[in-house]
Amino acid sequence: MTKESEKIRALYVRVSTEAQAEEGYSVGAQSERLQSYCKAMGWNSQELYVDGGFSGSNLERPQMQRLIGDVASGRVAAVLVYKLDRLSRSQKDTLYLIEDVFMPHGVDFISLNESIDTSTPYGRAMIGILSAFAQLERENICMRTRMGMLERVKQGYWRGAGVPYGYDYDRERGILVPNGDAEVVRKVYELYIEGYSAQAIAGMFGISSEKVVTNMLTRRANTGVVTSKGEVYAGRHQAIVSEEVYELAMEKMRERSRGARATAGACHLLSGLVYCGECGARMRYIRWGKAGYKLMCYSRDKSKPHMRRSDDCPGEPVWAAEVEEAVLSDLFRISVDLRSAGPGASPGIDPAAALRERIRLAEAKLKRLYNLYAGEEDSALLEAIEENRASLARLQSELRREEASRASSRKLERLGSEITGIAQAWPYLSGLERQQIIRDCVEKIVVSGGRLEIYYTFDGAGGDFQVA
Repeated sequence: MTKESEKIRALYVRVSTEAQAEEGYSVGAQSERLQSYCKAMGWNSQELYVDGGFSGSNLERPQMQRLIGDVASGRVAAVLVYKLDRLSRSQKDTLYLIEDVFMPHGVDFISLNESIDTSTPYGRAMIGILSAFAQLERENICMRTRMGMLERVKQGYWRGAGVPYGYDYDRERGILVPNGDAEVVRKVYELYIEGYSAQAIAGMFGISSEKVVTNMLTRRANTGVVTSKGEVYAGRHQAIVSEEVYELAMEKMRERSRGARATAGACHLLSGLVYCGECGARMRYIRWGKAGYKLMCYSRDKSKPHMRRSDDCPGEPVWAAEVEEAVLSDLFRISVDLRSAGPGASPGIDPAAALRERIRLAEAKLKRLYNLYAGEEDSALLEAIEENRASLARLQSELRREEASRASSRKLERLGSEITGIAQAWPYLSGLERQQIIRDCVEKIVVSGGRLEIYYTFDGAGGDFQVA
């Protein structure tokens, strides 16, 4: 145990990176004031604890940890700081140090700037009050920082961290700039839309995993926008892919997800797509002796009661091979028809682009009205603001409908491209690839009374066939 006469006065000094050059906060300035105070008090045994370039938001600082250890070992008689927030900017940490570290070991705490001395009752009372203000200042700084970052995002600037693959970050302009890998990103979208899996694409380009490819595909920043907490803002950076290409890739991803769920554990071509026209239940593949498989209604299958729709469904099992042959025959027929039709007519005026321009003008007008209203609260201005907000909402709704319609048209165009060569490619496809193509094209197949109806995911009626 250290004798009282041998104990030191610990002079704690902290500077953050932002405060090192400020007058009165440098290491030298703080040290000089603390040493002068000790000299005036006649305290000769002193030791400096200096944390340079560390934030006061937590206690994970080398010299702070050394100070806590020395206090616990009984070496310290008093801890001195130039200002309370040099000890910590956290109210919780400040009170912890004083009440749980210093006071239990008989260590006084002195802050020169606030004239606090915990050896007096007044000094102990002031600690809680002043540390609360230090915490408030820190929280205000954090809030202003977050607000500033959000405002920059709203203006289209990149937030700085998490630079997407295919871009570099220009710190001077605060925006993303496409780099040499941008062409790889474009090719990844193209291949994925054509039907290649994320795993296959990863292998083509030496990418570490399919998850990286999926993250690349789902990153909205590739379309020239900036996102924050679910909100999307127009970015100042150049898009690598168009919004239409991005939406096509997302639609493809959703289709594959649905297909994966439907075919989990299945190896049959039409698993999950065939429905009974009598009761509406799904039909499952079931081994039928040595002759092959039949499709049987789940309502007639006692093994899975949760899939049943009726207790007395009259739907009879049908041979799976005949249903598959009928579906493929009709799909190959469509393939020939689409190939004969050739490319469609070239598009005319782009209504989506016109709507985006009208929305831009409406937003600019609304902003001007808000600025006027901020300077002079006027009921007429408020009414004009409400009218423009309603008009803007209608335009945005029209744009969403137009983009949904365009996505549907692009999907049909893509499926048409896939279907036109399906008959020639079919013999060379794997079982999973065949399943995926069927699920891209076919929504459902209904079997009723020995007849078969096919419903496609694109416009155009399917065939009507007789099956045994």
